[in-house]
Amino acid sequence: MSGDESTPGGWPPSRWKLWSLPGRVRFLVLGADLAALGVLVLAARTPPAPPQWAAAGWLAAAAVLHLHASHLIERRRRDRTGSPYVDLCSVWIFAGAMALPLALELALVAVIYGHRWVLVNRFDPVRPPHRTVFTAATLALAAAAATVVLQLAGAQLGAGGPPGWGELAAVVAAAGVLWTVNTVLVGTVIAWTVPLEHPAQALGSASDNLLEISQLALGVFVALALLWWPPAALLMILPTFALHQCVQLDEFKLAARTDQRTGLLNAIAWQERAEHALERARSTHARVGVLMIDLDWFKRINDTHGHPVGDDVLAEVATVLTRTVRRGDTVGRYGGEEFAVLLPDVDEEEVRTIAERIRVRIRGLRISAPTGELVTLSATIGAALHPAVAESDLDGVIRAADDALYAGKKAGRDRVAVAGL
Repeated sequence: MSGDESTPGGWPPSRWKLWSLPGRVRFLVLGADLAALGVLVLAARTPPAPPQWAAAGWLAAAAVLHLHASHLIERRRRDRTGSPYVDLCSVWIFAGAMALPLALELALVAVIYGHRWVLVNRFDPVRPPHRTVFTAATLALAAAAATVVLQLAGAQLGAGGPPGWGELAAVVAAAGVLWTVNTVLVGTVIAWTVPLEHPAQALGSASDNLLEISQLALGVFVALALLWWPPAALLMILPTFALHQCVQLDEFKLAARTDQRTGLLNAIAWQERAEHALERARSTHARVGVLMIDLDWFKRINDTHGHPVGDDVLAEVATVLTRTVRRGDTVGRYGGEEFAVLLPDVDEEEVRTIAERIRVRIRGLRISAPTGELVTLSATIGAALHPAVAESDLDGVIRAADDALYAGKKAGRDRVAVAGL
């Protein structure tokens, strides 16, 4: 590690970012690290046999090769999307829990995350060393718990004939325990350090958990290869790399449809969604509402407080919109300080009610500027209802809502104007 005190891993230790964590988070992080170290000391009392060392070598080689193969696509993905690093190391770690003695499994975790630190995090000032150590510790404890489950179940993988249904049940239970221990430890730290709208967010999204389950499933096949034909474990780099590519493609697709400042759909994606909704409405003779929302005097906010505060305002408005509309409504950033909302299956009264509720909540926002001043704002909203203002064309509905919006601006701003009224 560098001796530069400005770096997260620099000396003296009193400057480490670990000590700036909230007390209970620091206690949990250090507790997990010490617990993992204690488990390693206990496991090291039983020396592994030479064939087990060989299997561990094959597995470590596969994991290191996979990290190198995926490093380039991860750098590309992070540069474009800004999302956290994905390593898919659970494939190799769960395989180790099934096929290796505990001492070698913990050594494998140390090798993987030591190598990852050199490859990825060594020159990353945003990710201090204690995070990598904690990640390795949580996976070490999770793998140890999975090993205990397999031992208690008496699963004899690789001994005698092919595994049966009992071994399969034990493997599924071990995978569940590994996922639970890792998710609870990491989720607790997230819940204690990051403001969350709902506690379930600490457990990750559905796609995050599906990815983790996919890794554990691949880990089963890696373990079987280790037990029956160790060199074949290297072949599992290919499907793991393919899974990594799928993660990258999905995130690129999402990024292409998402506005980076607000997390909402961008104008193109919103219009695509609106076109589909309009087609359904024509076939069912339903009505569709469109709101065009423009923040009043937004340029003054940028000029007075700077663009970072303006970005904060846009993000806060996006949050207000997503929390105020109904389930099934579609919110997008249409450009600049303008937002669009699609309201399927509404009547004129509902359109006006939703629009007015949005206007009031935007009016109530208070955003802190670096100077300590509270920034307030208002919005003018133009609304239009299909098919009342345009029989067949989305552009016609949007134009009608835009015309109403500009009429509201001319009438004094901070109001709702409905097309045709």
